[in-house]
Amino acid sequence: MKKQLRHAVNAGGIFGIITIFLFLIGFTGTAADLFSDLFRNKNAAPFLSLNPQMLNMLIFLGLIGLWAGAYGSRKSKSQTDDPWGAALIGGLTAGLVHGLLVSGLALLVGTLNLRGVRINVYLSELLPDAIKLFLVGKSPLQGATVHIVFLTLTGFLGGLLSRGVGRGSWRVRSGAAWNSILEKISQQSIVKQVRGSRNTRYVVYGILLLLVFLLPLRAGPYWNYTIGTVGIYVLLGLGLNIVVGLAGLLDLGYVAFFAIGAYTMALLTAPQPHHLMWSFWIALPIGVLLAALTGLLLGAPVLRMRGDYLAIVTLGFGEIIRILSKSDALTPFTGGPSGVKAIGFPTLFGKPFNSGVDFVYLIFLAVLLIIFVTNRLQNSRVGRAWEAMREDETVSRAMGINTLTQKLLAFAIGAAFAGLGGALFASRNVFTGPEDHNLMVSINVVAVVIVGGMGNIPGVIAGALMLKGLPEVLRQLEDYRVMVFGALLIVMMLWRPAGMIPSARRKMEVEKDKGVIETPDEGRGK
Repeated sequence: MKKQLRHAVNAGGIFGIITIFLFLIGFTGTAADLFSDLFRNKNAAPFLSLNPQMLNMLIFLGLIGLWAGAYGSRKSKSQTDDPWGAALIGGLTAGLVHGLLVSGLALLVGTLNLRGVRINVYLSELLPDAIKLFLVGKSPLQGATVHIVFLTLTGFLGGLLSRGVGRGSWRVRSGAAWNSILEKISQQSIVKQVRGSRNTRYVVYGILLLLVFLLPLRAGPYWNYTIGTVGIYVLLGLGLNIVVGLAGLLDLGYVAFFAIGAYTMALLTAPQPHHLMWSFWIALPIGVLLAALTGLLLGAPVLRMRGDYLAIVTLGFGEIIRILSKSDALTPFTGGPSGVKAIGFPTLFGKPFNSGVDFVYLIFLAVLLIIFVTNRLQNSRVGRAWEAMREDETVSRAMGINTLTQKLLAFAIGAAFAGLGGALFASRNVFTGPEDHNLMVSINVVAVVIVGGMGNIPGVIAGALMLKGLPEVLRQLEDYRVMVFGALLIVMMLWRPAGMIPSARRKMEVEKDKGVIETPDEGRGK
């Protein structure tokens, strides 16, 4: 019981700190607005003297309280029995500690606000209206009481649900019944024929491609722009997936190759600053080749480094490219801080690709081409050499793999894909500048690969949809994008370390590290 209480107090403290942090950055008010849009109750009548925004904020805090109670009621791995009492006491204790911390904050900020202290001078999000919302429109003492009672109750309910729902015997029975149904369905002769036929895969891919190519015709300009952005990040993710996911090289300066492709397209096709105005189809391969050549030139001296050292060097290279692009000294060559405008767009058989729909199709074709190339590389001797090098460079070198050559090849191919994405990005936007190529682009692409699933093409696509497409749906979360990225990475490392859609090999490696599967030697030793 002491261990359970200690764990519950820790859980309550952790979730209390998280709730306080979310309030201090103004996220509780944003969450209330999101729930208002979800429930469509902005103009609803007050409930128990609470306006809809206050009620929605309490719903958000209640969900955190349920999570705190469920986490505080977890049994330890060494615990053999699982009594109801320990789980409920754990949830109640976690909720109480959570409520005490949040109510203490509510009492403090409410009292300071009541005495006329301008807290927003120090914490910009703590405006009087935000404090009033957090206190649910009541006095500091009453608001603090509401929080401690509400969070204690939600913590207890979280423990109850964790014990009754999360660890109930019904889960075993329902899981067995569901598996039995799936087994019966899979044993049907027609199902076996469909699953075993190669044509089934082609039919599914054909339907997906048809839906993808029909989507831009129905979407408006805004959503076509968003779809195009997701497609460009798929290109970037596929390139970085070769470098990080297959070859195991941590590159935090990937945006440099993206910038080289974009500026090559801009400088060769725009009327300013060099008056070249070349064709898009000439500038595109030049941008890809220059990015690949830059990857080779950067990789030759630095790829003997490993891990953190390589990450720091590549990060510095990315920052050098960004600083040079906005330098006043290079303004006659790169356009400087103002960037390059009126970038040329492609034409095909006399038809200009100057609309959002046209560029979405062009980006789709580029994505399909890169997927094909990536798939062929991954299943080739080169791909297997990359994976062997990622797992153990010393052993792969002993097996006769020229690791430096393979690293350079991975770096050059990844850089070429980034150059392609940068060229399409600049041409679609008809403008590019230093602010389009900052460190956050590299961070976003790394997050796409990690969250989606390293070493897996569908994982990269899922990661791009989640990290670049979903924020466009939830525009209120734009100010908290970095925080959401960090939280997602933490969650993925804890619960899905192999990513949302991991490759089969990567998933097997993670399960082996966790002890879920056993090696052949372990099996023979039993």
